Amino acid sequence: MTRARMPRPHEVAAARRDPRLLRALRERRQDDAWRTRGTCQSVDPETFFPAPNEPADAAVALCRSCDVQGSCLAWALEVGDCHGVWGATTPRERRAMLVAWRGEVEPDPDAADDAGPPVRDRLLTLVPLS
Repeated sequence: MTRARMPRPHEVAAARRDPRLLRALRERRQDDAWRTRGTCQSVDPETFFPAPNEPADAAVALCRSCDVQGSCLAWALEVGDCHGVWGATTPRERRAMLVAWRGEVEPDPDAADDAGPPVRDRLLTLVPLS
């Protein structure tokens, strides 16, 4: 298993301009039922979780045609999901987007009660720093 690295500054700068992230920011919490309408509902879930040595192109292509792409990506960034394809992004792309996301999104105090530990704490358990 490879250890995920922190995104470089130029990757974060590119993520801030990425249209997928901008769409996720616009569609954040706009649609609570997005999962029921996703294109992924009719596809084998393993498609969206390729092995590390397999390309994610098929999953990304399916996501690009999906109407709920922004809501899906917003969810993945809010919970800090670092695995699989969400909102037409790979885990590597989302690590850079997550840094940009944190700079743009204020935490929701109402969601803090049910959300579990903060995203940063969940990421530290997934990506050890040592």
